[in-house]
Amino acid sequence: MAMDVKIRIVGKKNGGEKWINDAYDVYAKRIGPSSGLALQTVWHKGNDDLIKGVETDKAKGHSIILLDPLGLKCSSEIFSSNMYKWLERGGSRVSFVIGGADGLPPSLRGSSPGMSLDNKQFIFLSLSDLTFTHQFARVLLVEQVYRASEIRRGSGYHK
Repeated sequence: MAMDVKIRIVGKKNGGEKWINDAYDVYAKRIGPSSGLALQTVWHKGNDDLIKGVETDKAKGHSIILLDPLGLKCSSEIFSSNMYKWLERGGSRVSFVIGGADGLPPSLRGSSPGMSLDNKQFIFLSLSDLTFTHQFARVLLVEQVYRASEIRRGSGYHK
């Protein structure tokens, strides 16, 4: 049984530039069945829709990782280790959440990283100190998910 990696993102599936979608597809194909991961992107029309999706995942026991500039910054090795811990804690399910052009909705962010939606704990993760479009952040994230699987596998991809 594959471990589920879900990416929830605000925006339109075909709303970005073609090269961004192509870059995402490269890593999504590499992840494939042999990695033991099942990758899914869920597109949301707006913040209300995103919040409902996160609430649904949280109720099902998924580990919820919110991408935010104030979140944890880590190396690829630490990300790999953490991702598999998050999958274990979430019953083989993790949901990464990427906000829209204005970032995460305030009700998800709460007053500070770590507190949101009825004071339930979420994990906040930063991909970089740099600023990226939310579509590009999705590409960076899927590459790191792929890299995490290769680190775990011990392949030569990560050097």
